Amino acid sequence: MTIAEALNWAIPHLQESCDRPQFEAELLLAHHLGRDRLYLYTHENETVSDIQPFQTLVARREAHEPYEYITGSVSFYDIELQITPGVLIPRPETELLIDRAAGLIEEHNIAKLVEIGVGSGAISIVLARKFPQLKITATDISDEALRLARQNIERFGLSDRITLLKSHLMDEVKTDAEMVISNPPYIADGFVLDKNVGQYEPHTALFGGEKGDELLKQIIDETDRKEIRWLVCEMGYDQKAAIQEYLKAFGVEYVDFYQDLAGFDRGFVVEFEKWRNDYEKKL
Repeated sequence: MTIAEALNWAIPHLQESCDRPQFEAELLLAHHLGRDRLYLYTHENETVSDIQPFQTLVARREAHEPYEYITGSVSFYDIELQITPGVLIPRPETELLIDRAAGLIEEHNIAKLVEIGVGSGAISIVLARKFPQLKITATDISDEALRLARQNIERFGLSDRITLLKSHLMDEVKTDAEMVISNPPYIADGFVLDKNVGQYEPHTALFGGEKGDELLKQIIDETDRKEIRWLVCEMGYDQKAAIQEYLKAFGVEYVDFYQDLAGFDRGFVVEFEKWRNDYEKKL
């Protein structure tokens, strides 16, 4: 079977599971051959000698398994990360969360940060690479996530600047951080997800409680209780009103909600007033 024939065979198998079946067929074949997609176009008459493993890859994607789990790699921001089943796949929307945090880190010269829910390590790694002064404590309740995050952190040579802790939210965190950043579970229990998400990605990293915003509110509580100045957090598209109402019980100097590229509410930034009051008393 030639490269062109292999692609022609694969495309119909991916019609149901992929929005772009030809593109994903090309990605899977390029991955199988250890080449880039351009190679497929310039060598379309070349024989694919070991076709069975490629057909297995296609069958996995046909069953809605995410492409990233199949290849063991995910592109995020400006890096490539290892990814494994059992750990949430980083989303492009979370790059906006990083941009919001990065602006504050630069403006206020923030040196210590806590990430809640480190997952693959994506957020902490990108921020540590951007800001050499930054020390990060990153938590997760999943042993599988912590193992993968450690591998990714070591691969980028950041073990001396990112400390991993097994912890529910910030229960085990002792650092005097200036910022908390998190992309926590925020989907309401019972919400029906697409097969590629609901059947494959870890539910503990997706579902946030009966309403979905329970963990978001706990993170607000803990950030305020630990007297940390800034909170930068991702949320669901329909949770702005609930978070606005919940924040009324806190001393908040500043709150801003931001949207994703599709115009949906996607996250918020909070500066707690208590930090400013305590700081002014010291002056």
